[in-house]
This record gives sequence, C-alpha cells and structure tokens, in this order.
Amino acid sequence: MHNTTVHDTFIGKTFMRWLALVIFKISGWKVAGERPTIRKYVIIAAPHTSNWDFVYTICLAFILGIKPRIMMKSTWFRWPMGSFMRWLGAFPIDRSGSHNVVAQSIGAFSKQKRMVLVVPPSGTRKKVMYWKAGFYHIARGAGIPVVLGYLNYREKVGGIGPTVHITGDMEADMKTIQDFYSDIDGKYPVIRALDIPSNASIAMPQKPEG
Repeated sequence: MHNTTVHDTFIGKTFMRWLALVIFKISGWKVAGERPTIRKYVIIAAPHTSNWDFVYTICLAFILGIKPRIMMKSTWFRWPMGSFMRWLGAFPIDRSGSHNVVAQSIGAFSKQKRMVLVVPPSGTRKKVMYWKAGFYHIARGAGIPVVLGYLNYREKVGGIGPTVHITGDMEADMKTIQDFYSDIDGKYPVIRALDIPSNASIAMPQKPEG
C-alpha cells in the first residue's frame, strides 16, 4: 500500500500543487479548512456522486499539503491508467473483499508513524446514495479518528471539516457524521442515506434549489 508517489518528490508535489491551484482558480472552487495536525486518520471524501470528485479531492490534497492514500474501485486501474493512479497515491480495492480491505488497512496503520487514508464511503444505486461503513470499522480498529472532508458543489467549496473521535456507539457516531453532511450537496442531486447498525437507513433528501 505504500509505494512511492508524487507526494514523495519535492519537484513533483510542488508542480502538482501549482496545477491544483490553477484548476481551482479556473473552475471557481475555493478551499476551506486546514490540514489536520494529527499523525494518523481516516478522511471521508463525501458526498461521492461523480468521477470528478477524485480530481477535486486530489487538488485539495496538494493545496492543503496532505499526503493521502486513496481507496478507489479497481476498474480505475486498467491499463494505461494504473501506474498513473498509483503515482497519485490511489490504490485499487476489490469490493467483494471488503472485510480483507478493512483488516489490511488496520494493519497498515499499525505499521506507520504517519498515515492518511482517504475513503469514499458512498456509492450510488439509481437515485439513492448508500453509505458503506468500512471507513468506520477501519478507524475503530486502528484506534484513530475520522476527519470529515467534503466537496460542496452547490457553493463550489471543498475542504476539511470536523474531526470525529470514534466512541464505539456506531449509531451515534454515524448520526454525528450525517448531521455534518446534511447541508452539503454533491455534483448530482440524490437522496442520501447512512447505514447504521440496525441495517436501516436514514434518508436525507436534498434541499430544494433556490
């Protein structure tokens, strides 16, 4: 999981930060929040409704000086994109082996003095977004907090929100996270939902525009 990336080279990360600033400037996006000072954490990249989320997430990482490892669907790593994606800090995950991904991630955190893992917790099913709780289990198993990263397409603002310290009360913790994202809109309007221990979902309709 820890191959050399662009973040490990001064010239590479300097150029990419400049490029990220240009992309944000041209596209009208703004950055909010600061890089967390903690050494290890899982950061949520949400809401996740478009492939453009990856582009803006990478830009935010360079602008804020965060060296992330980013979980992504294995389909992104087909030739010729695989090497480039790994160079950016992304690594493929097989959704069918989610439990193994959690275990490997927890193990990786235990071996590193510093580590930031970006986990997009949601997927889409027609017009409904459902949240997978892998990020929660990784954070709890590794004994680290969850940082709430976001992309608000309505206001064109992306950045870092609060840090949530996992208590073990999954329903309460997920509700805290849900409350933060309830006012944040992804690129495509959907009805969002968070998985909670009872396997029920809490639906959150988008606010009417205007």
